[in-house]
Amino acid sequence: MSYATQMAMVLPELVLAVSAILLMLIAAWGGQAATRAVSFVAVLALIGAGIALFGPASAGGTAFDGLYHADAFAAFAKALIFGAAAVAILVAPKFFEQTSGDDLRPEYPVLILLSAAGMGMMVSAGDLITLYVGLELMSLASYVLASFMRHDMRSAEAGLKYFVLGALASGILLYGISLVYGFSGTTMFGAIADAYAGERSIGLLFGLVFVFAGLAFKISAVPFHMWTPDVYEGAPTPVTAFFASAPKVAAMALTVRVAIEAMGPAIADWRQIVVFASLASIIFGAVAAIGQSNIKRLLAYSSINNVGFALIGLAAGTEAGVASVLFYMTVYIVMTIGSFLVVLQMRGPDGQPIETIASLAGMSRTRPGLAAALAIFMFSLAGIPPLLGFFAKLEVFIAAVDAGLFALAVAGIVGSVIGAYYYLKVIKTMYFDDAAPAFTGKTSPVEGVLLTIAALVISPLGWFLLVPLGSWTSTAAASLF
Repeated sequence: MSYATQMAMVLPELVLAVSAILLMLIAAWGGQAATRAVSFVAVLALIGAGIALFGPASAGGTAFDGLYHADAFAAFAKALIFGAAAVAILVAPKFFEQTSGDDLRPEYPVLILLSAAGMGMMVSAGDLITLYVGLELMSLASYVLASFMRHDMRSAEAGLKYFVLGALASGILLYGISLVYGFSGTTMFGAIADAYAGERSIGLLFGLVFVFAGLAFKISAVPFHMWTPDVYEGAPTPVTAFFASAPKVAAMALTVRVAIEAMGPAIADWRQIVVFASLASIIFGAVAAIGQSNIKRLLAYSSINNVGFALIGLAAGTEAGVASVLFYMTVYIVMTIGSFLVVLQMRGPDGQPIETIASLAGMSRTRPGLAAALAIFMFSLAGIPPLLGFFAKLEVFIAAVDAGLFALAVAGIVGSVIGAYYYLKVIKTMYFDDAAPAFTGKTSPVEGVLLTIAALVISPLGWFLLVPLGSWTSTAAASLF
């Protein structure tokens, strides 16, 4: 394969990396005055990277002697990642302007681009080294983003906690990688699969456990979820929306690729880990969210809960199971971004963010459109028909039943009922409690358009997307098998 063809396969990451470097130079020379221009060009770079997916980047096969996989699975995940990253850039200027006056600097969109480039490498990894390099590129940018509001103690605390616990998780993952390499003699996914297909040593099994433990931190699955509520609450809201969407999709896609491509023959071993993490995340995410008074912390536990449902599809270990994971993450990312777009509108008379659930009281009368949008997202996250969230959960349950995991599907359904309580509690607060002071400020045109699109996609109008989305996820899943 020619070098030019291989470079065409990694074109999305090249677009992001080159754009980030050039924009970093512009930021250095232009200073804070260049923020809006840098943000605009960064969004264009993400759009360009998305366009670059229509070519060898989505169907080119393997590049660089198997280190990089350019297939439909990676392309699908990257499309979600780039879209979520663009939203995080678009909604940031107004938030920082109203919250801190001058805290948004041109480094913000550059960090988003670098993080997106790392996520692109992650989901296309065909080797443990490529996996780790992409993961660290994403993580290092994320640590800075979490603490981006320099004058906010909560933001600094969020960045420090994320860094310390992220370093611990990276160490666990790296130890697992070293064990897998030591007992298989290779870091290539295909060769690792051959090692697991043969007589497995205890070292390979320990390596599998540590690798999945490290990946569980990145998707914030129980018991490696401890960083999520604090980081989500303390980080700036646009950054929290980013953390809850793009990195979540990237980490889940990476976990799926490692499980299927590298450790597929050991499905009986890693399925036990995935089933435990799934059930623990569903139950803990549902129960722990009940007593929350902060909307961002509630959405953090909702994120943990939803990861558990996505893992049900992975536990199936089948092509239909992988397709259901992609379907679920697509719907989840729209619901989550939509919810955070509503949170961005929660501001007091001084323009500062309000994050208490109690402040939503009576919002159906003071801001009926905003209340209706949040109600759609909450009902959908709860999995109530006829919204798209119901079909997402239905997909993973069907995949589990078809794979013979009937008990897991039943447990997931029970967990979904428990989780519905705190979603419905938010709706009850908006529509039935005595009205709290109305939020001040108007929704910006950009946020209004994004919020409307998200609500329409999740509403019954989203049924028109079910067939094409099912086809796309099936095609993406088939590329792993």
